[in-house]
Amino acid sequence: MLAKLKPLDAETEAEIEAAALEERFGHLEPQDLIALAIGRFRPGDIAAVSSFGADSAVLLHMISRIDPALPVLFLDTDKHFGETLQYRDALAADLGLRSLKIVHPRPELVAERDADGTLHQRDTDACCDLRKVEPMARAVSPFRAWFTGRKRYQAATRTALPVFEAVGERIRINPLAKWTTKDLADYMRTHALRENPLVAYGYHSIGCFPCTQPVKPGEDERSGRWAGQSKVECGIHLSGLDDSLTASSL
Repeated sequence: MLAKLKPLDAETEAEIEAAALEERFGHLEPQDLIALAIGRFRPGDIAAVSSFGADSAVLLHMISRIDPALPVLFLDTDKHFGETLQYRDALAADLGLRSLKIVHPRPELVAERDADGTLHQRDTDACCDLRKVEPMARAVSPFRAWFTGRKRYQAATRTALPVFEAVGERIRINPLAKWTTKDLADYMRTHALRENPLVAYGYHSIGCFPCTQPVKPGEDERSGRWAGQSKVECGIHLSGLDDSLTASSL
């Protein structure tokens, strides 16, 4: 007698789904990928994550043309440049985005772990966990899938970036994965999109102001993030988010 097959757990199902989507649709152009994903996941099950950084307008413009009511999650670490916050509001208005959702670190955790606001000087990983990873895990936890604006060229950790990837039992979608800096610049110019004002000052990858500096000529565009350290990712796009999503506090 054949043994009954055990049902797959949610994480395995997500891995299978992401791999199948990647194989079948990973070659599509970004706009088609966005339309496909929005059609696949029910309203309320998919969102977009945006830093409103150097080239965030590209993905957000594409989304606004397909579904301007799609939730757009912005992580306010309380350490952003003022220019980024102003840009966020101006760009959202330009594009008619109707569901901008702003998430903050938990005040009680900030009071406990970074009361004087200098944790980044002592432990950048702990600061990112507090101000980015945990809040973003809370922000995406209600959704089955979300879009990001990551590209393969941005860093060594992203060279093999798929379009569809599993994060625990959820799907993360990177429609711009294969795009180049030229693709982005051409799109920005064609659609006359507003640019984060910090780009004009040499900030090509924009994060929190204490840990971001202008990029020097010839350097990788993310070289201005945590300059002088081996750190190249805050953890949101690595295993830290997965860990936080499965934590009992969520």
